[in-house]
Amino acid sequence: MIRERLKQLREKMALRGIDAYLVTSSDPHQSEYLADYYKARAFVSGFTDSQGTAVVTRDEAILWTDGRYFIQADFELQGTEFKLFRQGVPGVLTVAEFLKDRVRPGGKIGFDGNCVSYQLYRDLLEKMDDQILIGSLDFIKEIWKDRPALPHGEAFAHQPEYTGSTVADRIRELRKRMGQQGIDNYIISALDDVAYLYCLRGRDIPCNPVIFAYALISRDQALLFCDMAKLTDEVKEHLASNGVEIRPYDEVGDILSQIPGKSTLFFDPASVSIALIDRAPSNVQLIKDRSIVGAMKAIKNETELRHQRNAYLKDGTALVRLFHWIETGTPTGVVTEVAVVDKALKLRSEQEHFIENSFETIAAYGANASMPHYAPSQNRQAVLKPKGLFLLDSGGQYLDGTTDITRTIQLGELTDTEKLHYTLTLKSHISLISAKFKVGTSGHYLDAFSRLPLWREGVDYNHGTGHGVGYLLFVHEGPHRIAVQPNAIPLEEGMVVSVEPGLYVPDSHGVRIENICVVKKDITNEFGSFLSFEILSVCPIDTRPLLVDRLDDHEIQWLNEYNQSCYDKLADRLSGADLKYLEQATKSISR
Repeated sequence: MIRERLKQLREKMALRGIDAYLVTSSDPHQSEYLADYYKARAFVSGFTDSQGTAVVTRDEAILWTDGRYFIQADFELQGTEFKLFRQGVPGVLTVAEFLKDRVRPGGKIGFDGNCVSYQLYRDLLEKMDDQILIGSLDFIKEIWKDRPALPHGEAFAHQPEYTGSTVADRIRELRKRMGQQGIDNYIISALDDVAYLYCLRGRDIPCNPVIFAYALISRDQALLFCDMAKLTDEVKEHLASNGVEIRPYDEVGDILSQIPGKSTLFFDPASVSIALIDRAPSNVQLIKDRSIVGAMKAIKNETELRHQRNAYLKDGTALVRLFHWIETGTPTGVVTEVAVVDKALKLRSEQEHFIENSFETIAAYGANASMPHYAPSQNRQAVLKPKGLFLLDSGGQYLDGTTDITRTIQLGELTDTEKLHYTLTLKSHISLISAKFKVGTSGHYLDAFSRLPLWREGVDYNHGTGHGVGYLLFVHEGPHRIAVQPNAIPLEEGMVVSVEPGLYVPDSHGVRIENICVVKKDITNEFGSFLSFEILSVCPIDTRPLLVDRLDDHEIQWLNEYNQSCYDKLADRLSGADLKYLEQATKSISR
């Protein structure tokens, strides 16, 4: 199958004299998670997860992905021509370095400019030696005969009782910031930014409650470009009453081309495609920077946080019932990873205002948990057994919030290494989540708090420590994050972020413990102002796998207090055997 697709792609390349063809993991809005229609890189390569880039030359096929997916990519690329280039590993060529090395000066590199960001295009252009970039070639469209249809679900308004502000309020604040920066026009492509600004949600991408749309804001006009068939009369009134004009999705380029000359156009180069920006008049001054709406969206207001706390109470209720079900059923030998995925969805769906999962559930038993983004399927799943560790990373989209949480639990007898790695992961988690840090501190700096307990033992993990979380939006949200990779964005009061260190041993086991937090004010004294984390997640952390003697007094106190808080918040929501399970799971520990 992949061989035939590569053959057809190379035939198209030969007809146009293309030396290398680039396929990204994105759509026209540079989304992380994609509707099936836009999974072009998965179609051509066979690698199915969310992050990766493929390049096909006349005699090579290469896939790049990062450390979260190395094991999965090795598995899924077996039997294909594709070679895995491990992104970020010393000595491995980057995409740009590969293209520069393989394509002669004057040679042609093709791609679909609708699915390549302005930023990626400029980065490639600057690194080439006179290689020619051609962004008008959608060869995948030509060879993908049974391509899925674009989604057509209805949009709905996210009302002020949940958002804490109106569309008009948000447009007003945005225009204020635009005025401060001398911006006449602002094109918004990121789907979660459009959804936030216009308090609009939808079902166009599984687990991501958005619709395909653009926004264009000027000093006197607010436009929404979308498939108008998705808008009910209620949504149209919601937009019109807040001063938003609706235009067909495909008109965005035409309207952009009519922006008056010598005016300014602002955009986020990471989220707007090169094909769209090419429609702007040449005499319009381009201003490129991080999304202004993204910065607004990252700071959750008190209404959003109040609802988000409630969403985590509901989520915790479902999870305690789920873990009780898993531990009761595992000895029977009939509980599979897919059964856990299905049961988690069922239990969450019983909670008020549940909409859908917030990402594809990671239910990983034993060695499968060594793949940080493993997802089981009917053709690839394990049966849970009363031994070893089980990792569940899951979340829900509720009308009142987005959840994401990871717990690793003991199902039976453990090896000494499994116990040690679980204990070290918890120490890593507590080290960061209990920290105080000065105002102005970035997540890049804080990442070391989490890794220090692991580095002392000569171990580490190959993924970020924390990501922002949206509010009935994307489970991965910027601009802030906690990671080794440099990021100058400071954590601010009201930002929601995950803390999720882990340890992974291929073909053996994996451990991850994740809580979601909101940044809050802590203390101000003669040394400055400090921040800390308030934990939103409400689900006990398993104490059974711990080597308690490896924990210090602070860590034992933190764990006991956290588990006690879970009992206090969830006891009234549970009954019978589920309540007894909660009581057992939250018992305090001591040396």
